[in-house]
Amino acid sequence: MTLLAVERIKLFSTRSPWWCMALALGLMVGFAGLVSASASNPGQVSVPVSQFGFSFALAVILVLATLSVTTEYRFNTIKTTFQAVPSRTSALLAKTIVVAFTAGVLGLVAAFGSLGIASLIQPNADMALNSEADWRQIAGTGLVTLFAAVVAVSVGILIRQTAGAVSILLAYSLVAENLVQLIPSVGADIHKWLPFNVAYRFLTGNPERAVDFQGPGSSTSTLPPWAALAYFAGFSVVMLVIAIVVAKRRDA
Repeated sequence: MTLLAVERIKLFSTRSPWWCMALALGLMVGFAGLVSASASNPGQVSVPVSQFGFSFALAVILVLATLSVTTEYRFNTIKTTFQAVPSRTSALLAKTIVVAFTAGVLGLVAAFGSLGIASLIQPNADMALNSEADWRQIAGTGLVTLFAAVVAVSVGILIRQTAGAVSILLAYSLVAENLVQLIPSVGADIHKWLPFNVAYRFLTGNPERAVDFQGPGSSTSTLPPWAALAYFAGFSVVMLVIAIVVAKRRDA
């Protein structure tokens, strides 16, 4: 518990996490408001549409989680942590838990906030959470951001340098996975199993939308939604294990 408290204090004692949280929340809620206000009739606004800004918010959350690690390497405070805590595994797990929990709560607040602002702007739109798919799209956002933060922390531990880690994460999650589909013959099959594509499968399922404005991108994965979440969670755990093993074998 002491380690968790220490990591919580370290995370929130600098400005960058607060700015990242404000930006992630502002982007997701802001896009929900913009898209809802731009709709010509209430029928164009739905639960998935209210989550239009998720990809942008997720990118900021990845940056937040990465900075929680790379900032310590930059200012060499990670060495002090490793000297104070005999087990590097315990220290890194504590950091991961705090950052992941923060990201999960942030994702949840942003999702419900976006739903709320869309409902306020288009009060006649059907924004009720009437199905498991609707609840998964909103409440499930927190689970996706939680495991995405674990991936980002892992990359931060492995790369240790802010610009490199952030560049890799954003380029991969926003661009590289989609570009894989362009590989002749096998690209589409590979893309089905890429982690962030699978994570979107959990959120969106296989929606049949008849609206002009779209929510989070649909996925090409063929996994059932909850199996998709398990896959993404498993990927994040594997990444964390690799990162901790590497961190234990090299100098801080």
